[in-house]
Order: sequence, then structure tokens, then C-alpha cells
Amino acid sequence: MAEIKRDAELGGKTAIKKRLMEVYQDVEKGYIDQRERADRIIDHWDAFNLKLGDKQFYNGNSKIFLPFVKDAVAARQTRFTNQLFPMNQRFVDVVTENGDVPHATMALIEHYARWNSLRSRVVRPLMANGDVEGQYSVYVGWKQFKRYCGSKIQKPVQVDGLDYPEMGSTPDFKEEQVIDAGPWVEVLSDSDLLVLPVTADTINEAIEYGGSVTVQRRWSKAAIKQMIDEGEFIESEAQNLLTAMQSASAEKDNKSAAKANAEAAGIKSKGKFALGYETWMKLKVEGSMRICRIYFGGDKTILGCKLNPYWCDQVPVISGSVEKVAGVFKGRAPVADVLDLQILANDTINEGADTAHFSAMPIIMTDPEKNPRINNMVLGLAAVWETSPKDTQFAQFPELWRSAFERASELKQQMFQTLGVNPSMIPGQKGKQKTNQAEIANEQQVDILTTADAVTVIEEQIMSPLLQRFADYDHQFRDDALMVRMFGPLGHEIIMADIEPQQEGNRYSFRWSGVEAARNAAQMQQQIAGINVIKGIPPQLYAGYKLDLAPMLVQMAETLFGPRLAPKIFKAISEISVDPMQENDMLEHGFEVHVHPGDDDAQHMQAHMQVMQAGDMHGTVRKHMGEHQQQMQAKAQAQQQQMQGASKPGGGGGNEGGGRPPAEGSMPGTPANMKQPNGALPQDQMARAGAVVAPRK
Repeated sequence: MAEIKRDAELGGKTAIKKRLMEVYQDVEKGYIDQRERADRIIDHWDAFNLKLGDKQFYNGNSKIFLPFVKDAVAARQTRFTNQLFPMNQRFVDVVTENGDVPHATMALIEHYARWNSLRSRVVRPLMANGDVEGQYSVYVGWKQFKRYCGSKIQKPVQVDGLDYPEMGSTPDFKEEQVIDAGPWVEVLSDSDLLVLPVTADTINEAIEYGGSVTVQRRWSKAAIKQMIDEGEFIESEAQNLLTAMQSASAEKDNKSAAKANAEAAGIKSKGKFALGYETWMKLKVEGSMRICRIYFGGDKTILGCKLNPYWCDQVPVISGSVEKVAGVFKGRAPVADVLDLQILANDTINEGADTAHFSAMPIIMTDPEKNPRINNMVLGLAAVWETSPKDTQFAQFPELWRSAFERASELKQQMFQTLGVNPSMIPGQKGKQKTNQAEIANEQQVDILTTADAVTVIEEQIMSPLLQRFADYDHQFRDDALMVRMFGPLGHEIIMADIEPQQEGNRYSFRWSGVEAARNAAQMQQQIAGINVIKGIPPQLYAGYKLDLAPMLVQMAETLFGPRLAPKIFKAISEISVDPMQENDMLEHGFEVHVHPGDDDAQHMQAHMQVMQAGDMHGTVRKHMGEHQQQMQAKAQAQQQQMQGASKPGGGGGNEGGGRPPAEGSMPGTPANMKQPNGALPQDQMARAGAVVAPRK
């Protein structure tokens, strides 16, 4: 069977074209079936964008919108985004077959994450999409941006077209093309995404069992022309589409969340566009079922059909539901549960605002028979009313707006409770006064569990597959070395390194580790206590093992001070020891060679003794052997101190802190009537930092 090129056009084949016409009908029907869901999502976005809709019951003079939904979604955005992106800027974990840590690959993936501005451009709007629409969806492709950069150069002096460097140089200007390329992430609206069948659990399942994944596209004339130039569209079909561009009036019939958000930002879409579909599905090509990308430009219009252009043969759409509903692909939007409460709150506050005008003006009651000069009674400064005070009285209209605010506040609390928002997530918000520390710990524990559940969903369904897609695309599209910022091994400083194109060797498994990095803050205190227990265990009790606390100390330093400052505070020493015979050659030629902490001193002394017997002409051998003797004594003294410390009660070096020493093998605690060390996390804040704390009675 002949190999099919990925860029070969398949839309002209009769069997494939017939099948695509059937697929188009299914896609059209699928979007019609989910129109009701799309209309509800528009209502959700109106609530988020503070736009009063036609569902408001009260129609008065006031047009106030209480931003309860927006405040709740913004609070969840901030909390969840900070949990996904730790302060130490390391959020990629890679597992390999041989157990090595590919620092260059990790640095490359983190570079692509920064290049895409994942935190601000992708994750924050994706969080809002999840709460408002109920679905996290992104499209991952590869883009390149070309630009021409100028620079100053020195050019040799030219005479009659010949260069004369000996005569000096003159300043000149040079331009060169620079290409910025990498994986590009696009946040998709739920209304623009269609997965068939709707009962599929995942995109892979839908594709495997004859379904399809479709993204609704809106192409401008410039975009269509570019797709023709890139060979994505069939030129004849695309030209017909250009001549029959969809009218601007049809835009009203194709609502989109992107358009609603643009209107909220003050942008009005007035240009013409063509509405089309980008569909991914399996087609039978040359006897094999292959994943293809199809562009539809309307009824009976196939703009292009080719094999999946990505070598990983994965659909570039990554999607997951916020709250999984059994039996359907898409989930339920959290905002849907509080939309009616938001409408009621708006009606309540607008009714109260209208009554506030009446309560601001006094009511004057007077007897017209006893007060014939009613028309001359005018409110004003130093006004004089010629009437008896007994005949004229003032009354105050009830301040109904106060009760309206109280009712709206109750609705707000219920909405925040439904969306899992507590007072600590709202800037400047004060909750009720906590009576004891147990209530504080309980509230913080609920906050941690809510946050962990939400970020775990997006980590498993979106972020981890996204990292794998970054690595796959880099292997396919990048041909030149790329300079990125690399943290390097444990304890090494940040450097800029050139990373060559990735080769398919060991199988890498990528995982977003930002959530775990944020949770480790509370574990720091327990780890410090664990060190005191571990170092107190005598070495003879763990025969065949060696105690090495360096990785633990490096992790603590990076968590506390970050990857920029930690390597300068806690530096790594190279464990590479120089061969003693090579040292002998250097010593014989008079070079001074210093000992290394990783040297086997006894072995080196034996090798250097041969040079001493042959004659030490420069005296360097004797000096070097003296340094070995000093290092041997220092190592022996350190080992003796460790043995003495292990033999003391408590296993950790005596009772230096005062109080009763802990029992052997127990977790050391703070002595009675003593404060915790400076910088320790308070007990009532341990749950917020990630620790599981049992509430006190």
C-alpha cells in the first residue's frame, strides 16, 4: 500500500466527498441541538458582564446590576490560578523510562508555557469559561511570527567597491529575519465546540467510535486568503466563498460568547465574516481509518480535507468538564445554579433604589382649610411659612432600600456558598467573627479541599495533556537550537542554555506539578521535624543505605527563597573526583593540585607515595599529601560527632532546646511554655497552607 502524504488533498475523491456530505449534515444538526445550551451560556455571560437581560421581573427607573456572579468567579479565578502556578516557577514534572531527570526538556516546556503566557492569557480566561460555561476547552496548534530586526554593524571602508580594512571602518545598518515559533494555545468557547456523539466520555473515544470533533470558525477575507496561500483551502472553493461572504446581518443569528465579551469591552463587530467548521474525524483512506482534518465552508462546500498534520496523530482540541455529568461529554456550568439568585438580587436592589428617592424627600401634611397659602409654601433656605405649626406636620417615607440591601446581602451569601467562595477569597471582605480556633481551622480546611478539587480537574484534563502536546509539536516543527532559561540540577544556578531539537529516545511522561508545589508549603514544617527523627537513627540500623539530606535541604531552600536566590545560598559541589594518576602527572610538572571532598584519600595517598619515592622536585607532592591528611582527619572527626549525637537521648543531639526530650523515634515537638521558632507557620494557618489539621473541640 502506497504511503499517503499528510499534505495531500483528499476532498476531491468521490467516496470521501460523499462521506463528508453526510458528516456535514450531522454537524449542522449537532449545533442546532445544542443551541438551547448556547442560549443559556449567553445568559451566563450577561450575568458575568453585568448586563441586565429580559429575565428581570422588575422594570423600573433604576438599572443597577449587583456584581455577585462576577465577584465570585473572579475570586475563584485568583485562587485557582495561584494554586496552579507556584512562586518557585517550576511547574513541570517529567518521568522517563530510565529514571533520569531531563532538565533541558523541562526547561524547554516551561519556556513554551511562558511564551504562551499561560497564566494570564490562557488559564485565567479558561477558569472563567469553566465557571460560566461548564467546560474547559483549548485548541493547541503551532504558530510562527516573522519580524525583521535591525542592528548596528561596523563595515570596512570601501573605495571603488573594494574593502580596505586597514583604513578603518564605518558604521552601517543591517536587517535580518527573526522567526518566533512555538506551540500556540487558544481558549475555545463552549458554544463553538461540538463533540459527537454527545454521550462520549472523551475526545479520543468519540473519534475512535466514528464520531467527530468540530470547532466553529469565523474567517475574515484576509484569513481566507492566507489559508489559500498556505495550501489549507482548495483555491476554487475558497474563491467562491469569498464572493458569497456571509452578510453582516447573519451575525445576529450566530451568537457567540466571544462576541458578547467583545461588546462588554466596548468593541462592536461590524465587518463581514464567513462562518465555517473545522472538523476532525476518522475517514477510510486507502483502506485504513485515518484521522483527518476537514474544513467546511457551508452546505456542499468542502474547503479542504487532509490527513492529521501532526505527527502525534492527536486531535488538537483538549477539553474537560468542570462538573462531570454521567452519560454526556459536556458538564454543567456552576453559574447556572446561581443565575436565578442573581436575577432576584438585581430586582431587589432596583426596587430598593427606586424607593430611596421617595425616602429622601419629606412628606408635608397640612390642613387646606386652616392653611390657605399652600401654594406659597416652598422648601428653601430660611423659608418662612405663614401657618400654624399645629396645622402642618412632617412625615418620613419608610426607608425600604435598607431592607432591600439586607435581602440582597442574604442572596449574596447563598450564591457564594453555592460557588464555594469564602470571605477570605474576596479582597476586603469580612466574614462573621469566629468564636474559636476550631472554626477558623474548619473553614480553612474546607477552602483547601474545594481548591484542591477544582485545580485537580484542570490539572488532569487540561494542563498535563497540554505539556505533552508541547513536547510532541517541538519534536515535529523545531529544527534549530533554542536558547531558554534552565534551572539545572539541584542546587545549580539559573543559566541560559541552547537546547537542540528533541529526538525520539526515551519516552517522556509530562505532568503539571504546580499544584503539588503549592501544597508543599505546609509540609515544610513537618519535614523539618522529620529530619530530627531520621538523623537520630544509628547508621547500623539501616545497613546498606546512606543518609543524604542534601535533596531535602535543596528543596527547602528553593521553596523558601525561589530558584534565583536558593542556588547562591545553598550551592552544590561537584562530585567528580580527579584520577590520582592524572594528579601525579600534574604534580610532577610543578602544578598545585587541591584535594576534592569526593576523593578517596587513602587511595590517593597510596598513588602519590610512588611520586614521593621517585623524588619531589617541586615540593608539590608533599603539600598535596598534607592536604589529604587534613581532609582525612576532618572526615573522621565529623563521623565521630555524628555517632555521638546519635547516641544521645532523643536522637537529635541532646536536649538543647529545653524541656523534656522526645522519645526515641517520635516526632519532636515544641517544649512546654515555649514559642515556636521564628518563621514557623501558626497552627491556625496550617490548613490554608495545605496541611490536614484536625479541628479542636
